[in-house]
Amino acid sequence: MEDNLFSGIGNGIQIEGKVLETFQKNFVQVQDILDQNRVLINEINHNHVSKMPDNLSRNAGLIRELNNNIRTVAELYANLSNSFAKSMEASSEGESAGTSKSDGRGGQKRNRSSN
Repeated sequence: MEDNLFSGIGNGIQIEGKVLETFQKNFVQVQDILDQNRVLINEINHNHVSKMPDNLSRNAGLIRELNNNIRTVAELYANLSNSFAKSMEASSEGESAGTSKSDGRGGQKRNRSSN
């Protein structure tokens, strides 16, 4: 599944292998944290239902850990977003540099009407 994660991105725009590798690595990291959060949430719920004082006091630490994990996931997504934007920008710049004409109009052609 991870191999095909970005196969449809960009409608033909090729993303460099290193950028793709970074995306995949970060998405695996995010998924691992989300899996860990699922375990934490289940334990927090179990402790809450038990109403045992020791379990309830343990929840404070578990909730802190959960909040830190959520913060980390948000940071990873922000980094992914920035990396993706930069790679698309670089790709776009590369494409426009290839279509630039010597007249400086960047490949835009104006048709003159023949009267």
